[in-house]
Amino acid sequence: MNRFPVVDIFGPTIQGEGPVIGRPSVFVRFGGCDFRCKWCDSLHAVDPAFKGAWRSLSGTDILDEMDRLSKGRPLLVTLTGGNPALHDLGDLIRQGKKRGYMFLVETQGSKVQEWFKDLELLVLSPKGPSAGVNQDEAVLRECLELYPRKLPKALKVSIFSDEDYAYAKSLAGRYPHIPFYLQVGNLSPNGPLDEEFLKQRFRLLAERLEKDGWFTVTLLPQLHVWAWGNERCR
Repeated sequence: MNRFPVVDIFGPTIQGEGPVIGRPSVFVRFGGCDFRCKWCDSLHAVDPAFKGAWRSLSGTDILDEMDRLSKGRPLLVTLTGGNPALHDLGDLIRQGKKRGYMFLVETQGSKVQEWFKDLELLVLSPKGPSAGVNQDEAVLRECLELYPRKLPKALKVSIFSDEDYAYAKSLAGRYPHIPFYLQVGNLSPNGPLDEEFLKQRFRLLAERLEKDGWFTVTLLPQLHVWAWGNERCR
């Protein structure tokens, strides 16, 4: 197997976002990202300045750590980052499935990988205008149209501004067959949590969905943030 830059392997803990929110999962966070979002909540997995803290692990190393954490009881594994789609995770996923694990990937949809077809779920989280990055819509479309019958997919957009909301609504209109999730953006991911601000933003978004009659979307908080604040998960 290849070797990978691994930032963290932790859990089992609940999945705090998206279509499997609340479900127990082991997390594998890979280092490296092709985006640098203004409001990134995982700079320790993005900024090359943190590379010295990343571990170089083989796929077998990762699987053995998953076995240790799960106490030999395979469960859902969330592959995240950074951007896990930068890495060739095909063999890791195939070997993990032989051990009984199921795999979910969270990625922004900036790179297509053949191994996506072996996932239980592909969660695409494209970035709205507030992120200040160049989201290539052609690549995102390729990810969304990949393996239409074999690969369950979901879209998840974090909302920090009115422009993000408009972007999300337009995107959902172009892909009405893909389950769509909105998430309240955390403007202080690396400092003290402003819990009242997040609650207010959640209420405002809920009211806007009602006003606009947008009833095909699911609005979610970051459940782990509400439970543990901005404490780094391990």
